[in-house]
Amino acid sequence: MSIRPLAVALAALSLLACSPQDPYPRVASGLTDGVLLPAYSAWNEADRQLADSARAFCAGSQDLPAARQAFLSAQSAWAALQPLLLGPLAEGNRAWQIQFWPDKKNLVQRQVEALVTAKPQLTPTDLNAASVVVQGLTAYEYLLFDSAIDLNQAAQKSRYCPLLTAIGDHQQTLAGDVLAHWQGDEGMAAQLRSFPNARFADAREAVAEVLRTQVSGIDGLKKKLGTPLGRQSKGLPQPYQAEAWRSQTSLANLAASLASAERVWLGAEQNGVRNLLTTEQAPLAERIDAAYGDTRQQLAALQRPLGELLADKAGLDSLNALYDSLNRLHRLHEVELAKTLGIQLGFNAHDGD
Repeated sequence: MSIRPLAVALAALSLLACSPQDPYPRVASGLTDGVLLPAYSAWNEADRQLADSARAFCAGSQDLPAARQAFLSAQSAWAALQPLLLGPLAEGNRAWQIQFWPDKKNLVQRQVEALVTAKPQLTPTDLNAASVVVQGLTAYEYLLFDSAIDLNQAAQKSRYCPLLTAIGDHQQTLAGDVLAHWQGDEGMAAQLRSFPNARFADAREAVAEVLRTQVSGIDGLKKKLGTPLGRQSKGLPQPYQAEAWRSQTSLANLAASLASAERVWLGAEQNGVRNLLTTEQAPLAERIDAAYGDTRQQLAALQRPLGELLADKAGLDSLNALYDSLNRLHRLHEVELAKTLGIQLGFNAHDGD
């Protein structure tokens, strides 16, 4: 090679070395390994423990407080997935099998009672053939927390335990199936790490899908707060339309979901969506940081259950302030962040609700 071509080649290599590396593959891989997979694995483990708890409680080797705690752990792990519902869990009607909400007509109570009456010796096969209304955590919560049911009474425990254990097994099987779809050479995680593949043409497309899911999840939090607040019923509070009103964990679920949304933004090792913004775009990053901080602090300051807060003016004022904070956070992502990154979000699961 002559000196001049060699010099040109070296100069080209030097320019390549100095050019900024495309951040999208690193963000896609970082979110997969640091945020998404850990959350799905934690959910799978929580559901395994839920199934074990149902069997132990119904066998008499676990008390009701311990059974309720196992449920709360499973519910929290599910709430943490709300901003991460992409891929297998967003397909095949799976999410409805985990949680039926909103339950505007008290279908959970009605269908649970009808099912246990029709199938007193209910089997997993019976549950698999039944409505999604009775297959998930909302029905499980009804059995453990509804004021009309006392599982410390032998007759009621005998009546409801077949359904309790069937739901636990159903959730464990479903979570295991979803996690299996994430793992493996052709799994969802692999499709978020290496491109092109059957799902994504490149890393930018993959990150766009993660962002769409996260933004939809934040919008869902607004609905889960706005529905009981009466935002859709002329300001009249609807406490029984709250998520998890029986266990009084609506706000704890919001906190778990919000934490997951923020992990998508930050990443496990500062390799989240925030890392895609340039130095010139730092003001937007700082505003989103501040918005997460504000929403987190407002949520942490609520020391009473949602149902109690809905019952007086001071509580309603604090909940409305939290809703407004969530709305600002959502708009920063949906409008400003998406536009800055050149990502078209399109419609989400909550549009039109």
